[in-house]
Amino acid sequence: MATETLVERSSLLEKLRITQLRQFFVEVRAELRKVSWPGRKEVYGTTIVVICAVFFFGIYLGLVDLVLRLGVDQIFKFLK
Repeated sequence: MATETLVERSSLLEKLRITQLRQFFVEVRAELRKVSWPGRKEVYGTTIVVICAVFFFGIYLGLVDLVLRLGVDQIFKFLK
């Protein structure tokens, strides 16, 4: 008798989880319909901006690293 109750309870919990999961995906789909997706032109423009920014900051940080490395090398040579 106790095992039947546990089986029934687990079955009910499984059905509840499936129902909740289904409801979650229904709500996700509804929210995705509300999103204003960017157009191809906007995506292209922002992609170009991101690529340029990555190159700019990469070069900038590379130069800062070079200057700091040379400065630290000079300090170590002076202390040696």
